[in-house]
Amino acid sequence: MRAAARIVGDDTVHVVKDAVERLNRGMAAFDIALGIGALTTPRATLAVLGHDPPSADAEWLFRRCGPIWLTFAAAHLTAWRRGGERDWWALAWLRATELATDALWASSPAVSRPGAKAGLRLAGVGNLAMTLAFAWRARQG
Repeated sequence: MRAAARIVGDDTVHVVKDAVERLNRGMAAFDIALGIGALTTPRATLAVLGHDPPSADAEWLFRRCGPIWLTFAAAHLTAWRRGGERDWWALAWLRATELATDALWASSPAVSRPGAKAGLRLAGVGNLAMTLAFAWRARQG
């Protein structure tokens, strides 16, 4: 944090640090909602995401992702509660694994709601931004 503070000032660094930590808490809530939705109401959750009514196998495949998103939520909660440098680096790495997955999913013909494909592609941009933000946060100590 010392080098960044010299460049932009302590106040700016603290404002950005707080914003990254708020983003982290918001993503914990989002991933909890997504994980629970995938496990308990996959058809409705897919509809919210812009997916056509799924086949039975697609519904179960989506349900399989619920524990994955709950693992993401656990990582966000760990960084929030413990906040160690390693926690933030782990979170940055975890978000980096998602850089292209939603854009790949956007190629599905079953994603048909207007704006859904663009939203999924932008999720990759969001994951890139979070990867960089969480890596920056890790360096702040």
